[in-house]
Amino acid sequence: MDHRSESTETLRNKCAACFRQFNRKEHLVEHMKVSHHSGHEPMCGICNKHCRSFESLREHLIGPLPKQECKNIFSILGCRFCLTILDNPNSRRAHEGRCQFSSVNAGLLARLANLGIHDKLSIDSGRTRGPQVVALACKMVGGGSDGSLDLCARICIIDEYENIIFHTYVKPPIPVTNYRYETTGIRPEYLKEAMPLKQVQKRIQEFLCNGEPMWKIRPKGSKARILVGHGLDHDLKCLQLDYPLIRDTADYPPLMKTSKLSNSLKYLTQAYLGYDIQIGIQDPYDDCVATMRLYMRMRSQAHIKEDYPLVNNFESRRQSELERMSPEELLDISRSDYYCWCLDS
Repeated sequence: MDHRSESTETLRNKCAACFRQFNRKEHLVEHMKVSHHSGHEPMCGICNKHCRSFESLREHLIGPLPKQECKNIFSILGCRFCLTILDNPNSRRAHEGRCQFSSVNAGLLARLANLGIHDKLSIDSGRTRGPQVVALACKMVGGGSDGSLDLCARICIIDEYENIIFHTYVKPPIPVTNYRYETTGIRPEYLKEAMPLKQVQKRIQEFLCNGEPMWKIRPKGSKARILVGHGLDHDLKCLQLDYPLIRDTADYPPLMKTSKLSNSLKYLTQAYLGYDIQIGIQDPYDDCVATMRLYMRMRSQAHIKEDYPLVNNFESRRQSELERMSPEELLDISRSDYYCWCLDS
């Protein structure tokens, strides 16, 4: 095989998503089976390379070893928050102004939340059209002999318009040995007459299920509410709650590190929303707002609509059929291995 035909063969076996090249077509097919490339992946607006996460895309554009051509264009036309490429520098400046969120309103409402209990939890049994989304955040104090056991002592729930639905201090079921005042701002007197954990648990579970039995809750078309948060498994464990319909910014693949580990909410807020949280005494309302804004940003992405977006199309096709397909055709039948939040819209 001469040099020209070898180059053609390599190009024929180049992944249409991540641009990896393979010596044989069967190797490309195996790569496509396990990579789960799809239109739901973050994509470079310059070279159209698919990246597994926004962190990977950020590294591709402005990391220590970026693609130089993309870096040069991004420095002029790219939004540093959502990583979109704009038409000209003026458009970029106008877009970034809208893309960067402010923490002013969050801080104001957080101080109002501190004034006492807010309880607007209600059940409408699904009468409101479209998915109902709420964000939850807790602040923990310490229990146990060394104060390392996390106990929920304060909780906040907001709607998708960032209005406080529920806020209260929570009386833990066991004695508090460390109030962690430097970060929680919680004093013993705040918990003396606080709502007991069991009561909080019951109120929240009824509100989230929204008149639907837990066993009937399903991913799509449910009356139950979608619950947004960061590290929700931990929060729900401390609340002694089990709830299936969650959207967790700590475990959502596009928001995770390149190493597939979770990013902190503090980092995600600074990098993708453009402001700082969790400085000094932390308020759960600020965390609720940040997770809701991240969720809404991810949900509003304009991805190509697919028939059966969660079906693995490779399993139903023979290897010989797959090897006859072009890289573009392989990408067209490839599907994501995670539930993209754009499907909630």
